Amino acid sequence: MRRTTVKFIIGGVILLSAAAYLAYAGMKEGWVSYHLQVDDFLSNPKYQGERVRLCGQVALEGLVSNPGRLRAEFTLLGKTQRLPVVYSGVIPDLFKGGREVVVEGRRDTSGVFQANLMMMKCASKYQSAEHTQKAGKTS
Repeated sequence: MRRTTVKFIIGGVILLSAAAYLAYAGMKEGWVSYHLQVDDFLSNPKYQGERVRLCGQVALEGLVSNPGRLRAEFTLLGKTQRLPVVYSGVIPDLFKGGREVVVEGRRDTSGVFQANLMMMKCASKYQSAEHTQKAGKTS
């Protein structure tokens, strides 16, 4: 083979390897499970340091919400465990203590979950049709 052909092959392999690595790194950051319960997250060490979505209830005590500064600090409650959360971003209008919330982010070395995405769960969307009909009859 000619020298220029070898150079093109080596250059192509390097470019292809770099593109494959960048694609893998980008997809790895975006791979997030649908959502975990707080108890499952805290009890499984494989999730520590990984980006995940957590579902839980916002504790009434310790809730500090500052929409003007785009920051909220609260405790996310599981069935038996709790996790401190610091959220940075636009705070949803429905955000308050006692509500179900899904947050996305990762736990830092100090044990605080650093979230940059928050979604409120709307209770009416998750009630069964039978429950909704019963509620309508009592009103």
